[in-house]
Amino acid sequence: MLKKLIVAVAALLATGVAAQAADITGAGATFPAPVYSKWAEAYKAQTGVGLNYQAIGSGGGIRQITAKTVEFGASDKPLKLDALNSAGMVQFPTVIGGVVPVINVPGIAPGQLKLSGSLLAEIYLGNIKKWNDPQIAAINPGVKLPNLPLTVVHRSDGSGTSFIFTTYLSVKSPAWASKVGGNDAVEWPVGLGGKGNDGVAGFVKQTIGSIGYVEYAFALQNHMTHVSMQNKAGAFVQPTAANFAAAAARADWAHAPGYYLILVDQAGPTTWPIVGATFILMHKSQANAATGQSVLKFFDWAYKNGDALASSLDYIALPAAVKNQVRATWVASIKGPNGAAVYTP
Repeated sequence: MLKKLIVAVAALLATGVAAQAADITGAGATFPAPVYSKWAEAYKAQTGVGLNYQAIGSGGGIRQITAKTVEFGASDKPLKLDALNSAGMVQFPTVIGGVVPVINVPGIAPGQLKLSGSLLAEIYLGNIKKWNDPQIAAINPGVKLPNLPLTVVHRSDGSGTSFIFTTYLSVKSPAWASKVGGNDAVEWPVGLGGKGNDGVAGFVKQTIGSIGYVEYAFALQNHMTHVSMQNKAGAFVQPTAANFAAAAARADWAHAPGYYLILVDQAGPTTWPIVGATFILMHKSQANAATGQSVLKFFDWAYKNGDALASSLDYIALPAAVKNQVRATWVASIKGPNGAAVYTP
């Protein structure tokens, strides 16, 4: 009897170890963290395989996957093809989302305040210091703007959200392009730095007179006041899934080497102007084929089953043709130690 009990306990322990070993590890962008969390919860309920994802910012994700301390990295700043080839990595998009300026200004309702890209750049350059500045008042007739100091909030970590935001500012403002530029980490002229989208959201919520930028899901989850942005067509638009989708519709993935694609300031009458895709990074050569296969099974499942969860958080799912293009990339590029593809459709 004792022998049977020992065998049974050993089997349970072995099963637990196996399940733990099957969990997937990843790190990087905070931009997609809400949807990755939703996907992981549903995937574990179906398969028993968990996801340990550290939302540490795109820069941290790139560093960790480069060092091979995680099985995949996540970044909202896509790497160009030559950088991918040098690192022996492949990248692919998962979802598209919107970056949204958020404010903490008493008396201003969500979507009531209008801003343009050039005006947003002036604010982040530190050239506009009060909310009742004539430049803000000029495009907000009828809005009662307080005589309140303006506090800029930005990311303190290497951030793909910052890459999208600062790339947009560079497109709309020659002064920003020449003095600061678009990147995941820049020398911010002014402001307070918060770590992650949640850090920026926290600073804005607790600082009267502040402005920051976050992925839209964070604005919704934190009940923040967003602004209305002027798009390329000159229209002032609200951040909505439909307006993000208008920008996503112009994404030409078939002609994007290494899936490198920038989606800010797209044309269209309803397009939200600050939109970007988020990406996964993996090594082409997988030391453990089963591990690589486990990661790709998760994202394949997300492609097949995760669109509704993404939409519930106002992310835009990829078209079916793009998902199939990505799957073909997995087969062609991600190999195990024996040179065979770790993913089979």
